[in-house]
Amino acid sequence: MKELIPKDQYGIFADTKDTARVDSLFVADFFEKEHKNVLRDISKMTDPQSGLSEEFARLNFEPTSYTDGCNRKQKAYAMTRDGFTMLVMGYTGQKAMHFKEMYIKRFNEMEQFIKTLVSARKEFPLLTENIKLLHENPKPYHFSNECDMLNRIVTGMSAKQFRLANNIEKGKSIRPYLSDEQINMLETLQKVDVGLLVAVPDYEQRKRYLEWYMEKLNKKVI
Repeated sequence: MKELIPKDQYGIFADTKDTARVDSLFVADFFEKEHKNVLRDISKMTDPQSGLSEEFARLNFEPTSYTDGCNRKQKAYAMTRDGFTMLVMGYTGQKAMHFKEMYIKRFNEMEQFIKTLVSARKEFPLLTENIKLLHENPKPYHFSNECDMLNRIVTGMSAKQFRLANNIEKGKSIRPYLSDEQINMLETLQKVDVGLLVAVPDYEQRKRYLEWYMEKLNKKVI
């Protein structure tokens, strides 16, 4: 399965449809179970006679594969949060409870990361793709910091602050509420920032360059 955000140390990743998933191999490892037994548990749950709906099984248990130490292709599953929850529901014991809690926390973090990435991708598509190229394992702040910087330079506020100031629903794009001049400036600065990301790693220095560039553009218009 193709990964939008690579697996972390717990096997949690984001697929190309912006869904957080976990690799069954990692679940077996953390819960100290043989992977073949985890596959058996999933097979029992997703069997048409189990009572679990075909739709739930299809959406939450995605068949995938991996290459083992003998270079053989082996079966695995990429599970959503709901699939994972259904699987480990019957795992008991103090250690199992600890791992359940840990995985729920990691799913929350990955889902928040996905929201950040989706928002950044909608607002600044060129910038988002380049951040992903520059960072092997990008973090949410790699996207949010850069987007907030551009929004602050152009509007004087981060997107969150702009929504609060203008009574805009949380998570909604601020683009429809900006002037044509502001949108054009954001798009221009985004293109400039794409180049600066490689040439100028320092955030504050990039910000100063972008502020200077916007000032020059505004003077040219005047």
